[in-house]
Amino acid sequence: MGRWAIAVHGGAGVDPNLPAQRQDEAKQLLTRCLNLGISSLQSSLSAIDVVELVVRELESDPFFNSGRGSALTENGTVEMEASIMDGPKRRCGAVSGLTTVKNPVSLARLVMDKSPHSYLAFSGAEAFAKQQGVVMVDNDYFVTEENLGMLKLAKEANAIVFDYRIPSLGLGSCSAGAGAAIDNGLQMNGLPISIYAPETVGCVVVDSEGRCAAATSTGGLMNKMIGRIGDSPLIGSGTYACNICAVSCTGEGEAIIRGTLARDVAAVMEYKGLGLQDAIDFVVKERLDEGKAGMIAVSSNGEVAYGFNTTGMFRGCATEDGFMEVGIWE
Repeated sequence: MGRWAIAVHGGAGVDPNLPAQRQDEAKQLLTRCLNLGISSLQSSLSAIDVVELVVRELESDPFFNSGRGSALTENGTVEMEASIMDGPKRRCGAVSGLTTVKNPVSLARLVMDKSPHSYLAFSGAEAFAKQQGVVMVDNDYFVTEENLGMLKLAKEANAIVFDYRIPSLGLGSCSAGAGAAIDNGLQMNGLPISIYAPETVGCVVVDSEGRCAAATSTGGLMNKMIGRIGDSPLIGSGTYACNICAVSCTGEGEAIIRGTLARDVAAVMEYKGLGLQDAIDFVVKERLDEGKAGMIAVSSNGEVAYGFNTTGMFRGCATEDGFMEVGIWE
């Protein structure tokens, strides 16, 4: 019997002026999800079941950018994506372009378990969801007043907005901040973007049998183009699990995709012989180029680790020996 371990994240890149109340709310949510995962592991639930359960919990809370509370497209709608991977046989499932599926991560699980494919998107994924009888809701369920305000802000600034949650400021002040951010030199694919803080969610788990699993879910970028797909549903980029480790990434999706970040952690562990934390440190430093991102990971022997090159990352982790940490900053 091995040792279980779990980590969760709510996104890398945090407004350094995030109000204390907002920080407390984030930590409370992460703690609740950690405790849910811990109790499930203590009840001998498998790693793949735990990551799905925890990410469902995160999707159902509007605080972070997944499920309810997802970022809005340029048309003011929600297009969600998610992926899940079971380490022992590298089984996986992924979905994109979801508009009515209440819990995208569970549809990704069904793609893995109940279809001959690994990835379904847009109308095909929605049709599969209806066929499988998953809970579906109107698109309005996912839209919050806060995100409608920030979409307006993004359109006024003519920018893709990453940091779309600054509740302590009025829209006028936010507009000034967004405009300043456009001039700060931060770019994605050569285009200016606003302050960096994509609040994707994810969970990685190793259970007492040494089985690793990972899941990631997001609404993407505020004011994104219709049809844009990020790293979260891409196996090997935003999510990866094998017999060595499980990884979930968050951050600048285009940079994560280019670096195949999640898979690279496993690769340097296998081929360079690095430990989990050293592997994460290496990948964050050497594979992101000028991109900004973070990640959480567990190893098959019960280690847990994380890393990021952004201003903070919402995260929490725990191990069977009693260690538990919930944090935002370095």
